[in-house]
Amino acid sequence: MLRRAHANVAIGAAALLVLALAAQAGEAAKAPPLAVVDPGPAGGPPADAIVLLGPGFDDAALAARWTNRKDPERKAPPPWKVKDGVVTVAAGTGDLVTRESFADVQLHIEWMLPPREKAATDGEDAGNSGIKFHETYEIQILDSYGKTGNALGQAGAVYKQHAPLVNVTRAPGEWQSFDIVFRPPRFEAGKLAADGRFTVFHNGVLIQDNARILGRTNDSRPMPQEYALPFFLQDHGGKVSFRNIWVRRLAPRAE
Repeated sequence: MLRRAHANVAIGAAALLVLALAAQAGEAAKAPPLAVVDPGPAGGPPADAIVLLGPGFDDAALAARWTNRKDPERKAPPPWKVKDGVVTVAAGTGDLVTRESFADVQLHIEWMLPPREKAATDGEDAGNSGIKFHETYEIQILDSYGKTGNALGQAGAVYKQHAPLVNVTRAPGEWQSFDIVFRPPRFEAGKLAADGRFTVFHNGVLIQDNARILGRTNDSRPMPQEYALPFFLQDHGGKVSFRNIWVRRLAPRAE
């Protein structure tokens, strides 16, 4: 019996040693089973995505997902119209805001800049729009093709907070894409418990790498404390076009 007890102790010690070595190597002792998601057709949304604009959309389908941000009750139909699955900013009519609220998400969106109406500058005078998550935190859309100045305001910037790592903006008239992971700030008992974050790929190139949200973009008011809120596409006067917009809801980021 004494010999068997010694053997059991030895086996237990060996198991603990295996776990300790795994921890030292940065390995998890056990991982939960993976969810299986159909990635969908090449270039299309995955099976678990919510499609906000896509092929076959008409004005009615758009109205089911979006509304006019100028409407205080958020019941009015969108002020922008759909043609062949593409919606273009109707300048002066107001922003296009989602009817649903979102928290942690992966967003895919394709956009195209209008033709330049004046000589290229480093200012914000052409093709200006943006995606404002929680109606608060903006990823800039701008005609930044070939530009190097005003880095905090160029396409792909976390507006006035983080410049894109590189400028990969295509020329006006060409379709471009953003793939964005948005992690909203989290509050507990009225206090900030976790910073918000942005990771952004522009035309497949990493331009924001887990960038920390520093507060409202271009606004000094306190950040909203709601975990889930709508986001909107900005009417800034530029006739920017959009297509193939979809989101995937994500679990909250582990701290």
